[in-house]
Amino acid sequence: MISKAGTGKKALAGVGLLGAGAIVLAGCAGGGTPSGESAAPAAESGELTVWVVGTDTPDTAREYLVDTFESENEGWTLKLEEKTWADVSETYVAALQSNDTPDVVEVGNTQAIGFIDQGLFSDLSDIRGDLGDLNPGLEEAGTYDDTFYAAPYYAGGRVVFYSPEIVDPATLPKTLEEYVAQGVEYRTDAMSGIYAPGRDWYNMLPYVWAYGGEIAVQDGESWDAQFSSPESLQGLELLQKVYTEATNAPADGLETDAHVPFCAGETAFLSAPAWMQWSILAEPDAENPGCPDTYGKDLGAFPLPGLSEGETAPIFAGGSNIGVAALSPNQEMAKEVVKIMLSKGYQDLMAEGGLTPALLESAESLPDTPVAQAQAEALANSKGVPTSPDWAEVESSLIIQDSLVRIAQGEDVKAVAEKLDAEIESILNG
Repeated sequence: MISKAGTGKKALAGVGLLGAGAIVLAGCAGGGTPSGESAAPAAESGELTVWVVGTDTPDTAREYLVDTFESENEGWTLKLEEKTWADVSETYVAALQSNDTPDVVEVGNTQAIGFIDQGLFSDLSDIRGDLGDLNPGLEEAGTYDDTFYAAPYYAGGRVVFYSPEIVDPATLPKTLEEYVAQGVEYRTDAMSGIYAPGRDWYNMLPYVWAYGGEIAVQDGESWDAQFSSPESLQGLELLQKVYTEATNAPADGLETDAHVPFCAGETAFLSAPAWMQWSILAEPDAENPGCPDTYGKDLGAFPLPGLSEGETAPIFAGGSNIGVAALSPNQEMAKEVVKIMLSKGYQDLMAEGGLTPALLESAESLPDTPVAQAQAEALANSKGVPTSPDWAEVESSLIIQDSLVRIAQGEDVKAVAEKLDAEIESILNG
């Protein structure tokens, strides 16, 4: 009963990059109607449809889901369909508003709030207690008005890559300030101590969050942007030191293809999504070659350290969430599917496939590799973007990226942050 329609990106390549204009939803309807409220009597048999995105969900997990659901629910069958990230942007809304809606769908974590605001997902609060300890950043991404609508599925986050050809593993930094200081020391005309292009705003967030700053906080019905707070400014000023003293990356550059300078031996520390390992380890004769025999050999990774030794800096939690379609006629059965997808048996299979599981206890099933372990440790201290349905407009406007370029070019951090706060509040508060 497993079918695949469309193709996905390998190893989280599309995850965490979906907020910038990825989904546009009209109206503001709030969450979906809880099951049981004016609902038809539950059917005793039937077929459920689950949509997953891309190839990240391992075949072992897909088979486990179908077999477990059908063995536990006599008379019911499960059809699993694979969609693409383009489908999430272009076809999900129409499907979820139709009489032929899928029952359970995977969405990117920065997309979840838009579906919830449009009223397309059901309230899952009644099963939250059955789901165990979940990734906090992804749980926040699926929570709206203190109500749990979209369960975490799997997570992706940034780790710091290094090559032992350049960096001595015995001298790895233990705090964020030490990390920056070492980056400054490693930098030469030919090498970035820390590869930090100016438009890479996901790598900016840990600096702000580590000092207790925020992107924006909700005050009643309004949003108060926080980049100019004293706490955020401390982080941004440290980041400006990275831009001006630790990197050779372009001030107006993007984070794409960051493995290229790494594989050229031109980078000491590279903070990048964990899936970047596949670019670094790609064979030399691949279409986009890596460096498995040189700087990728014995590839090292560690979570970005926090302000104090033994702590990690909070990172942005990329990943996916699972929602139950508000129009699904099979609400209770759909929630049983969600329970299985968050069960230890299923999440262990996700972890064995190299994905950081949403269920925290399943992290013990991750491969014993530096990258997998570093990502799990980093994501245990993760956060998300503001849970506003207008946040996608903030991302697509590029005002954060443009502000970081100005900071990278040496402009006054406080002045840039104050202007950015005003622009964010203008969007979030209408």
